[in-house]
This record gives sequence, structure tokens and C-alpha cells, in this order.
Amino acid sequence: MKGSRITAVGLVAAAGLWIASGHFMPHESAESRAAIRPGENEVKKLFRVAVMSTKVEQHNLRLTISGRTEADKHVTVTARTGGVLTELRVKRGSYVQENDVIAVLSDDARTAQVVQAESLVIQRRTELEAKRRLIVTGAMPKLDLVNLEAQLKAAEAALAAAEAERDRGIVRAPWSGVVTDLSVEVGQAAFSFQGRELLQLVSLDPMLAVVEVSERKLAGIKLGEEAEVRLITGATYRGKVRFVSKTASQTTRTYRVEVELANPNGAIPDGITAEVSLAQAPVAATRIPRSALTISSSGEIGVRVVNEDGMVGFVPVGVAEDEQTFMWVAGIPDGARVIVQGQDFVREGQKVETVVAGDLATSTR
Repeated sequence: MKGSRITAVGLVAAAGLWIASGHFMPHESAESRAAIRPGENEVKKLFRVAVMSTKVEQHNLRLTISGRTEADKHVTVTARTGGVLTELRVKRGSYVQENDVIAVLSDDARTAQVVQAESLVIQRRTELEAKRRLIVTGAMPKLDLVNLEAQLKAAEAALAAAEAERDRGIVRAPWSGVVTDLSVEVGQAAFSFQGRELLQLVSLDPMLAVVEVSERKLAGIKLGEEAEVRLITGATYRGKVRFVSKTASQTTRTYRVEVELANPNGAIPDGITAEVSLAQAPVAATRIPRSALTISSSGEIGVRVVNEDGMVGFVPVGVAEDEQTFMWVAGIPDGARVIVQGQDFVREGQKVETVVAGDLATSTR
């Protein structure tokens, strides 16, 4: 028993010494531990982004607004006297020149009234000439000369009125244009046409492109400046601003702007959708891809940039002009390196690896 006890005590003491040797006499060095767990002390690989160098330029802005075309003149032609419509010399779509006869009303004794008025003028003029000699010789008082002259003028006025009434029976075009609608037919009911609508007449030359401009953009529009108008059909025309309203619409708070377009052949129709592009004052801006825009953690719209040390920063921008694929923005310093790929996967203050945007496709990770 005594020998067994001594053996057991010896085994326990040996085990304790073996365990303690790991703390006081380590058998592995730092190098050996690194060899056992490779990669533990490796430097973390940087995230790679594509950047492009930017340049601030003086960019000529263009204000593009959707609107419509509108005829320069639009009128309802009416009859100014009574009678039955006996002739209608136009139809829908007819082009008429200024003073062309477009309709004729029945005479209704208007010519006879002119003849009667002409006869009275002749009578009054003859009486005046005959009695003038007597008045000069003293056979008649001078006061009669004044009465005779007044009667002649009254007869001449009656003749002018009769001729005007006769001429009202012939309806003429007030200016050149196209007939867009007819309201009557030949031989229509025999009642007075005085004030009755006959047809709609539209002048297509010049044609107007009309847009509504917000109050913020109004200051950059000047009378006489050139504008480009693109119709929904794809046709493009150039014109000049001829009117800028000084009063805002009560409903939209916008201002009416008219661009005058030459339309000698009537190719531009009335009321078609049009897009008007107006030049604005140049601004200092930078052209970047639309995809480069991102949102900061605080909710601002801008771009992420990388400095010389590879640190990511954020620059808020203001949009100057949208070109669909590219955008002109203000606020980016000249020569800044803007992240155009990978900007949504990094944050401000993070260090990154950069490659030129054009070389990203051929680079390897």
C-alpha cells in the first residue's frame, strides 16, 4: 500500500509539472503560431471603385418646356346685314386670301336703295348749282345757300350709308387664312342673318408655339431671342420669342410665352403638341454620368469623391441640366475624382482602391 501511494503521488506531481510547463516555458514562438494560422495578420483588402476626373466648364443651359401650337389669329366671320345666303364660295379646309369673297347674301333691295340715294344726290347738287347764281346776283338770300349745301351733304351721307349696306351683303375674308368650320348652308331659312355666324377662319402664318413658364425661369427669357421648337411629329423649327406675359395665371402661377414660327405653306398645324427649347445664361457646371448620383446618410443628393489618400468624401450637388444619360451639376470642385461605379457600397471616411472608369472592365480583382 505504501508503494502504491507513492506511485500515485508521483503521477499527480508529474501531471502538474507538465501542465505548468505550458505557461512558464512555452514551446511555440509567434512565428510558429503565425505559420499554423496563416492569413490572421494579413492586411484587409481595400474595396475597389471606378473613378473619373471631372472638369468645371461654362455650360450654356437650355430650358425645355412642353406646350402646343396656336394659330396667330382665329376669328368667327359673321353676316352684318339681313338676307338669305345665296352663295357660299368656300368649304372646310379652303385657303382664302385677304378680301376674297367667301359668301353672298340676297340683295333685298339694297341696290335699289343705292340708286335712290344717288338720284337724290344728283338732285341736290343740281339745285345748289342753279340757285348759287341767283344768290350771287342777290336775287335770293345768302342763307338759302347754307341750306342747299346742308341738303347736298345729307344726300351724300345717305348714299354712303346705302352703299355700305349693299356692300355688307358680300362677306369678304378679313385676312388670309384657312376655313376650319362652316355654320350655314346655301338657301338656309329666310330670316335675318345680321350677326349670324357663318364660318371659322384661322390664320396659320405665322404660327405660335405657346408654353407656360414658372416664375423662377422667367427672368432668363428675353424678347427676340431665338428658340427651337420640336413638334410631336419629329419636325423641328426655329423661331423667336415675341411675347412674354407680365401677368401670371391665377390657377397655375405660370407665365405665357409665345414663340413665332414662319409657316408659309401651312405645314405646322394648329393645336399640336410642341416642345420649346430656350437658351439660358451659362453657368459653371460639371458633366457626370447620371448613375454617379447618390444619396448621403443625411439624405442629400450628390456624388462621392476620392482624395489623393484614397479616402472617400461626399459632395452635395445641384442639377443644372438633365441630358438623360449624363447630367450637368454644380458644386463639384474642378479636378475632383468622382466615383462612378461602386459609390453605393462605400461610406465617407472609408479608404478605397481606385481605378480609372474606362479600365475597370479589363482590371482583375
